[in-house]
Amino acid sequence: QLQLVESGGGLVQPGGSLRLSCTAYGFTLDYYAIGWFRQAPGKEREGVSCISHHGDSTLYLDSVKGRFTISRDNAKKTVYLQMNSLKSEDTAVYYCAATSGSTMNPLEEYEYDNWGQGTRVTVSS
Repeated sequence: QLQLVESGGGLVQPGGSLRLSCTAYGFTLDYYAIGWFRQAPGKEREGVSCISHHGDSTLYLDSVKGRFTISRDNAKKTVYLQMNSLKSEDTAVYYCAATSGSTMNPLEEYEYDNWGQGTRVTVSS
């Protein structure tokens, strides 16, 4: 059974850092592009970043460019989201998602068909 599990969320002060992990169980990650999404309270879920199957292409939401870095280690079946210089507006539940198909809009939810359960990130002093 294909499963994605996120970890690494928590409470951090503004300006701090967190690294989220998305680990795949039951399938080989090599054939999947991975996206990170987030949903803040009262808001719609939005695409934050994504990475291609072999990690040679990445994309970021404008508001996180220069602060967040996505990477992957296919041998460990894990994709990471390094989040630096965190702001209160980054507070959200973060989800990772996988797709084996080609994508036209890789930061859009509909492109992905396998989702994790989410990990909560709270940025607050």
